[in-house]
Amino acid sequence: MHADSEALATLPADPVSQLAFRDAMSSLAAAVNVITTDGPGGRAGFTATAVCSVTDQPPTLLVCINRSASVYETFIENGLLCVNTLGNGQQDLSNLFGGKRSQQERFDGGQWESGVTGAPILNSAKLALDCKVTQSVSVGTHDILFCQVLDIRDQGESDALVYFARQYHHLPGAAPAA
Repeated sequence: MHADSEALATLPADPVSQLAFRDAMSSLAAAVNVITTDGPGGRAGFTATAVCSVTDQPPTLLVCINRSASVYETFIENGLLCVNTLGNGQQDLSNLFGGKRSQQERFDGGQWESGVTGAPILNSAKLALDCKVTQSVSVGTHDILFCQVLDIRDQGESDALVYFARQYHHLPGAAPAA
């Protein structure tokens, strides 16, 4: 799809405000994830909702990370990560990884094992996607990490934790077939 120059000339000159954009984004429900890494750069993790599938050929997802985040350099140096999708009742773990706690304190909040990449996998994660970073693109304050999925651990029909309207919400898993 290509816009012609006449159509582009009628677009607003100024972007929407940061506040308006953030308010709009709070209306998008999203899974709550703890993103983890381990390797030469060290062990680190953070909470993220900016995770999205990209393609299944090869299986690829994206994770957005703020370049000013304390864990940024660790993730870039390691070049691998695990997306640990949280379930109902794991709000405290989300808050722990989203706060200003030390990495040791964050990881003390759960039981972990190493995935095929070496990234920490949360034993109680609803879903764990173990990945290697294949590409990074900078946009504004963030890097978009494109990650090839190398292993999947799925807890099945367990309940999900989502973030919507700046609050956590419980999303029940699918009911068993009758």
